[in-house]
Amino acid sequence: MPDGIGGAERRRVTLDEVARDAGVSRSTVSLVLRDSPLVAEGTRERVRASMEALGYVYNRGAANLRASRTNTVGLLVCDVSNPFFAELTAGIDEVLDGAGVSTFLVNTNESPEKQERSLQRMREQNVDGVILCPASGSSPDLVERLRRWGMPLVQALRYVSARDGDYAGSDYQLGMEMITEHLIRLGHRRIALVGGNLVHSALSDRRTGFTNAMRRHGLAPDLIVRSPLNRRASAEAVGALLDRADPPTAAIGFNDIVAFGMMLGLTDRGLEAGCDFAVAGFDDVPEAALSRPALTTVSTLPFQIGQEAAQLLLRRIVDPNGSPERVILPTRLIIRESCGAAPRRERGLTRG
Repeated sequence: MPDGIGGAERRRVTLDEVARDAGVSRSTVSLVLRDSPLVAEGTRERVRASMEALGYVYNRGAANLRASRTNTVGLLVCDVSNPFFAELTAGIDEVLDGAGVSTFLVNTNESPEKQERSLQRMREQNVDGVILCPASGSSPDLVERLRRWGMPLVQALRYVSARDGDYAGSDYQLGMEMITEHLIRLGHRRIALVGGNLVHSALSDRRTGFTNAMRRHGLAPDLIVRSPLNRRASAEAVGALLDRADPPTAAIGFNDIVAFGMMLGLTDRGLEAGCDFAVAGFDDVPEAALSRPALTTVSTLPFQIGQEAAQLLLRRIVDPNGSPERVILPTRLIIRESCGAAPRRERGLTRG
């Protein structure tokens, strides 16, 4: 006799019903079914209890058909020589290696053409997904195109669309507002923002934060210098700023590499950061605390961004049609000697 009242066929319990009963997302239920190490033990037990209570039966045959995976993912970064990206990569590797997934690393060197070639090759190799820091000039339809390919994608550090697709990064705008406000509180009124000659979301967010903070105090945000993100160009940029009729008394680098270059430029002129001119950076790479003077900067947590990006990708691989997720980590202002505020010892100041 068929199951159910009046001979009706028994209805199969769905993942969505299990997720609602357990108070978790559908992707979390999928991770439990795959025995993923990403799920906390308490959550795992709650999900399994809901499965038991609702009578959920795992269709393993269908799951095996869907699971034609290679346990490989692609990671494309813009500048592998920057120590910031080394920390990002380490965070990604820690999570993916723990999940039994291998990573193919590509340095696009800010070339959309190389990025496109690499994505095509990864598609041919049937990688399970991609973590991408988009190169400057990336096509606006990049996210949609990879979606049509059926290739799970997580954007990291930069994005081609503020609303489309999964993304992991730091609050660059707030971080730049904090460092600018700090210099203003120290009495600086002519402050420059140095570095960045390519257009992308990370540059836009930093410039917005700088402009907002300056205008909030009635100051002109007119000293925004476009230059390559290397030490030589940054040393030359600070020299040009000092030669102005109305030179600034402080400058913020797009990143710490730019700030190190500015400090070299000051040294070439017989000046010292923190005494004759305030310098600040952005990112807090390991060298920042070891430079002399130690660099005031904004910590953007690249290792943790890498971890979050990897976890996002694993969830997206399991649940390709789920709602987009965006993880924005807080930034932290690190006050050291290069801005003139901490001449004797390093201090940290945390902001949200």
